[in-house]
Amino acid sequence: MNQTIRNIAIIAHVDHGKTTLVDAMLRQAGTFRANEQVAERVMDSNELERERGITILAKNTAINYGGGKINIVDTPGHADFGGEVERALKMVDGVMLLVDAAEGPLPQTRYVLAKALEAKLPPIVVINKIDRPDARPQEVLNEIYDLFIDLDADEHQLEFPVLYAVAKQGTATLDPAKAGESLEPLFEAIVKTIPEATGDSEAPLQIQVTNLDYSEYFGRIAICRVFQGTLRTGDEILISKRDTSLQKTKITKLFTFSGLKRIETTETTMGDIIAVAGVEGITIGETLTSVETPSPLPLIVIDEPTIAIQFSVNNSPFAGREGQYVTSRNLRERLEKELLTNVSIRVEELDSPDTFKVLGRGELQLAILIEMMRREGFELMVGRPEIVTKMVDGVRMEPVEHLTIDVPEVHTGVVIEKLGPRKGEMTKMHNHGSGRVRMEFRVPSRGLIGLRSEMLTETRGTIVMNALFDGYIPYQGEIPQRPTGALIADRQGLTTTYSLNSLQERGILFVGAGVDVYEGMIVGEHSRDNDLDVNVVREKKLTNMRASSADEAIRLVPVKALNLEQTIEFIADDELVEVTPKSLRLRKKILQANRRPKRYEKVEA
Repeated sequence: MNQTIRNIAIIAHVDHGKTTLVDAMLRQAGTFRANEQVAERVMDSNELERERGITILAKNTAINYGGGKINIVDTPGHADFGGEVERALKMVDGVMLLVDAAEGPLPQTRYVLAKALEAKLPPIVVINKIDRPDARPQEVLNEIYDLFIDLDADEHQLEFPVLYAVAKQGTATLDPAKAGESLEPLFEAIVKTIPEATGDSEAPLQIQVTNLDYSEYFGRIAICRVFQGTLRTGDEILISKRDTSLQKTKITKLFTFSGLKRIETTETTMGDIIAVAGVEGITIGETLTSVETPSPLPLIVIDEPTIAIQFSVNNSPFAGREGQYVTSRNLRERLEKELLTNVSIRVEELDSPDTFKVLGRGELQLAILIEMMRREGFELMVGRPEIVTKMVDGVRMEPVEHLTIDVPEVHTGVVIEKLGPRKGEMTKMHNHGSGRVRMEFRVPSRGLIGLRSEMLTETRGTIVMNALFDGYIPYQGEIPQRPTGALIADRQGLTTTYSLNSLQERGILFVGAGVDVYEGMIVGEHSRDNDLDVNVVREKKLTNMRASSADEAIRLVPVKALNLEQTIEFIADDELVEVTPKSLRLRKKILQANRRPKRYEKVEA
């Protein structure tokens, strides 16, 4: 019970190697048996995380080193999952800032570091990927110092140890000129720099819930940090709820962490990260406290959402064909379940009982939620993302983003040209001398909707884009939306090669031959700015006359297959995305052509 405990969070920009480094730390601390089969990026346990190579949920693990215990919290790098980072920082007494040796500090590095410095957490800086051919560790270190000074770090926070690592090989060194052999220098730096978890184990109980998990056997599991006092199995305690009410409960199961496993315990250690099982209704930010002297901790404060998307029940002609959960009750229950574990999401009910407004940090966060629901068997429709404005002293304010773009020199012109109409204002431009240019802009959040896919097309996939919430500015007026119209199916049926062939010159097709379509479904992007109703199911009339070209095979241009994020970015205000476990379909809100506003022309393909 007298074991020293250190709690540390790994923070970094996306793809700078956090999860890979945690893997190496677990291996070298002897967490796994010699013959144990272990997956790569073992902390990314969620199926979507493994596919996309990103961390979505903050997770914790623990290793034993030098007779003490180090609790490690792996955090996401995307700004959209900032709520996870803010929560993780409540659990720890120090942070390890990981920065790519070539890319240097990026927007999310700034965001997570600002949060850590605000919380007065001592940092350790690790410059990772020093084996990259374009690594520039000394320049990156200077950029990190500049960033600390820019964020008003105090003198004590500026005296951080610096290590140079190759997370993939599991090595770290204090001198970049000498190759590292193991992560021993990193473990020593953690023990020296991160303070031991302290507190009075005899004081009134204060344990804060920072995360939630679920088990088939125990139900809801609260992951908490012990701030003071001691909790034992069988204790009667109070839960200080988010609405300040107090709920009495009895503790039936307690766990502590070791590696990736939970180990049952009967008593908590001061400062440890623990899991409490079997407490119904407990949610993030609440405090477990003693019955005699209740002393709740302040609630965890999370930044406000900036983007909203409407989720509604699928009412298309194909509703219920492919999904298991299709009713508004299913949708409501799933969103309520998401609210329990996802602190940065809000759900508002609208006039229609079938529609909900889901507010979050960004398009990616909401797209991940939609993708998870889709994989669970839900059918739903989602609308175009809209920004969340607020009134300040009678002025309408909208969220603004700090956008960083890294692009080859030849594409700088097109980037500036595209951001002009989107009200983007350039604040900085820097040429690394490596043929790539880094530009920084302030852009209203609205201006980013649909920008990523457009930029990837214009720069042939060479652009690296990152955006970060940067406060509110007065509403900037209209921003042009998609400049093109849609090709819309005018009747139900199976698409034919014959009809699609005659439509190819009209625009870009989203569906191939032999696809089931219905009236009002969008089958392509029109090359002009108006919508076009088209017949995509027409078959060739059979006659007894033989044409000279009758036997020539028709070859269609490959269709443009859109993924979930691209469909959400593509749709206009009067359009929806129908999401089912098997399909993504774009459609008009009003399916019948004769009921839609008359701003299109009709052609027979």
